[in-house]
Amino acid sequence: MMLRGITLLWALVSLTQQAPSQDKCVCEFENSQNIFPREKLSTVEEGASKCNSDITPQQTLDLEILLLGLKRRLPQLEGDVSILEKEDDGDLYGVVSLQVVENELLEIRQLLDRLNSTSRRYQRLTVDATKQLEDLKEEMEEMEMFDTLQVVKGQQDNQRLKRDLDQCRHDLQPSIHPTRRPERADCPHGDFKNISGPRVYTAGEYPGSYIYGAWGQDPKPEVGKEDWYWVVMLTSGNKFSNYVRRYSSLSSLVIGKSVPGNTLIHTANPTTNTIQGPNAVLYGEALYYNCYNQDAVCRFNLTAKTVINLKLPPGTRYNSKSNFCHLDECYHFTDMDLMTDESGVWVVYTTTQDHGNIVLSKMTDGEELRLTQTWHTSVYKQGVTNTFMICGVLYATRYVDKTIEEIFYSFDTMTGVERFDIGVFITKMTPNIYSLNYSPVDQMLHVYSNAKILSYKVIFS
Repeated sequence: MMLRGITLLWALVSLTQQAPSQDKCVCEFENSQNIFPREKLSTVEEGASKCNSDITPQQTLDLEILLLGLKRRLPQLEGDVSILEKEDDGDLYGVVSLQVVENELLEIRQLLDRLNSTSRRYQRLTVDATKQLEDLKEEMEEMEMFDTLQVVKGQQDNQRLKRDLDQCRHDLQPSIHPTRRPERADCPHGDFKNISGPRVYTAGEYPGSYIYGAWGQDPKPEVGKEDWYWVVMLTSGNKFSNYVRRYSSLSSLVIGKSVPGNTLIHTANPTTNTIQGPNAVLYGEALYYNCYNQDAVCRFNLTAKTVINLKLPPGTRYNSKSNFCHLDECYHFTDMDLMTDESGVWVVYTTTQDHGNIVLSKMTDGEELRLTQTWHTSVYKQGVTNTFMICGVLYATRYVDKTIEEIFYSFDTMTGVERFDIGVFITKMTPNIYSLNYSPVDQMLHVYSNAKILSYKVIFS
């Protein structure tokens, strides 16, 4: 019985295998769209990466250093030639002086050769990079046809709408906007118009260290210190410091060789009358800054090594209670901002009575430290990222994104007029600008940004 069942089952299986299936269906799939060019996308990405690696801020800095060296050497050569002409005795002195001049000429010739070589190399690089960018643009435009869901187009439309919305907000500010600010008698440069791209960009003496700080030139230097620069780095928790570091030239600052070095305020850090926050400034061989743990401005005389302080009006906010801020971050201990312009030293702060709006005061710059005049504005301090003065006009900045900062506001201390439509943009090399100060010596904006040292040229009409 079992054998018979097995025999029937085997016959059924054999029959099933031999019978052709009537339900089998074959479908052919044909893609009507072009195949996405993944290899071309990889080529574009490699080209963009190569452009980023070929063109860096360091190359601009290389040219800046060479030009600066040439600028300093030529007057020195001129002086030595003048001395040789006046004092040549036709003997040993003349021979030695002539040898000095010959050596200087040789070094200047070498500097010029390096400058020419560097310029030619960067010119070739510019031409090559321009051609690469044009090719990349064409390839990206070709690949846009694969964006069938219009994602890229939608993003571009959103960016245009955002720009239009920002412009609309600026136009609706409830302030009187004069078409042109009258030229000031105390401003020899004309009207403030724009900001150049970065002129100096360096990691300084301690690359990557000391995120917060400030730097610049003394607008009222002692004789012999006209070319000196100063740097204050917050060395204790990115909040406090107890010294100011000096450099005998911009070249020394760029290469990180400090001469004469540090001038110490106190051996402890922090302690009474040491530096709190990044917004310090040097004027008349004295450092002005927010005193540690006080609602006061300190003035440290670098020659006498003495400190005097000025208590600000009652209700002044301090100890990181009213910082410069943007939506993602506040810059700690920026309650006060010390600034210089053509007329002297200024301080920005806020009080409880002003409900967080910026208060601006002019200060004396001598041993008798006091406020001479005060103005109250309508711009909220925590909606601002930095302030600076030019010819008695206060300017305020705000964070746009990681690469752009906008100078959006001004307050004219002569007329009392506020404007919210300045619309001058600063191209940033790092996301946050922790200190920003105008130098009337060379009309530069000195910026300390995420441990980087930068400067921008102010453009006047």
